[in-house]
Amino acid sequence: IYGDLDLKKLSSERRKMTTFKSYHNYETIYFDSTNIDLNTTYYYDPHPFVPSNRDLRAKRCKEVFDIQTRGLMQRLKATGIKKVVIGISGGLDSTLALLVCTMAFKKLNYDTKDIIAITMPCFGTTSRTKNNALGLMEELAVTSIEVDITESVRIQFRDIEQDENIHDVTYENVQARTRTEILMNKANQVGGLVIGTGDLSEVALGWSTYNGDHMSMYAVNVSVPKTLVRYLVDYVASLYHGEKLETILKDILDTPVSPELLPQENDQIVQKTEDIVGPYELHDFFIYHMVRFGDEPRKLYRKTKLAFKDKYDKKTIKKWLTKFYWRFFSQQFKRSCIPDGPKVGSVSLSPRGDWRMPSDANVSNWIDEIEKI
Repeated sequence: IYGDLDLKKLSSERRKMTTFKSYHNYETIYFDSTNIDLNTTYYYDPHPFVPSNRDLRAKRCKEVFDIQTRGLMQRLKATGIKKVVIGISGGLDSTLALLVCTMAFKKLNYDTKDIIAITMPCFGTTSRTKNNALGLMEELAVTSIEVDITESVRIQFRDIEQDENIHDVTYENVQARTRTEILMNKANQVGGLVIGTGDLSEVALGWSTYNGDHMSMYAVNVSVPKTLVRYLVDYVASLYHGEKLETILKDILDTPVSPELLPQENDQIVQKTEDIVGPYELHDFFIYHMVRFGDEPRKLYRKTKLAFKDKYDKKTIKKWLTKFYWRFFSQQFKRSCIPDGPKVGSVSLSPRGDWRMPSDANVSNWIDEIEKI
């Protein structure tokens, strides 16, 4: 009779569960052993945040969406604010955030016209995402505003002497910060709350512009991993009736994930996030097992090989695992000052309780371990 025991997972759980007590009235026998690389038969779900069972998945989506909605409702009631301002890009995250806002306002009996949704096209915006953003706002009966930020961005380029033909990080971040500035100023103007749209995966990877889309007054998606966002939007779509809204939401689900900060070509998206940071399904797997159980690189690599043995080869897994650790460590400074948001699951990166990490932590030991694999 034999079985697989994950001793480090047990240790990790016991550190977190304050009800566990270790009794010392047992005999300890010390011994030496040689590590043998055995093939485990243990199954690791490649999508730990998304139940594979349809009924369980629907239940999870309902629970998460309810928590997001109730969290926003409580923040609005606590502050006495009855207006929100939100940027809509035509992508998944902002769509989910807008759906949360709409549901919260309906449950509070607030006028959805007090949801000020702003789409801010610039160099990389395609007609597909822009039209989806405008259509979504119209179907949800919120206040729709379009602000073309191209001229504002060019003024900033001129002020800081940035060449518009150099498509570097400054070129991208000026756009992101200009959008956030408009949202914040509009919120002041109408007495509203800026709703953040970034998700857990972006928080982990630091895939946001510091003091740009990184900042808001309440972030409803902050604990929702990217792999679950897609299913949440699909779930919420089933709660609304209307052929046009359903068509828009389905097209948003089919749109490549992109910040759309680089110039589009022939009205097509050229900047695809997963080409840069890697597949989100891999990163969400990394996030879950590293944050939830404290897995070190070698163990996490082995788990990933088992979970994705039919999809990714060893070289690909090692490449994105290295990218994950490098980004996770180097981007902690953004997590140290993220806005409030609802916690929806067992994994959270809130600096106020769930994840304590110095911004200057050195990743070299983790990278060294990956290189030795």
